[in-house]
Amino acid sequence: MVIKTQSYSRIRGFTMIELIVVIVILGILAAVALPRFANTTYDARVAKLNAARGAIQSAAAMVHGAALARAGQGAITTNGCTATTTAAGGGQICTESGAVNVVNWYPTANLQGIIDSAGLINTLPSTNALLNAAGYATAGGGAAIGSTLTVEVQGGSNAANCFFTYTPSNGGTSGSAPIVSAVTTTGC
Repeated sequence: MVIKTQSYSRIRGFTMIELIVVIVILGILAAVALPRFANTTYDARVAKLNAARGAIQSAAAMVHGAALARAGQGAITTNGCTATTTAAGGGQICTESGAVNVVNWYPTANLQGIIDSAGLINTLPSTNALLNAAGYATAGGGAAIGSTLTVEVQGGSNAANCFFTYTPSNGGTSGSAPIVSAVTTTGC
């Protein structure tokens, strides 16, 4: 019986040139890819800002429809919430989450209006502390026609420049549409 053995003297490792080429290629990939991945937090804040803007636009439209449907019906109590939407478009409507204040048929520009109806946070009624914990801040606003609420996303280089605004009515005729500004992202 003859046993053949294999010679391992012909097996070699990588040459120095091959190792240098691999390191150079990895360096080039890292130089190109790293800046793109490093900017993902900016992209996340911009996406969060756009999502909040979309939620506010949708909530304003849904609350507007509900306010029109329930206007002038007197006090209606549902799940412990009493809706009192007047024929002039003021008062409150009830949502699944609770009462939402309305003015001129749209949610008011404050926590008890557009912020609660948009559901930016899971806990209602909304508070500034809960909004801050979720990475949002608000400024201005109010319950009157023409009040403007600024919604900011925190965590960027300048939160004052990572925002959009909501105004429930332009103060024109009854039921005039709300104004939701374009997003400003220079500080995200």
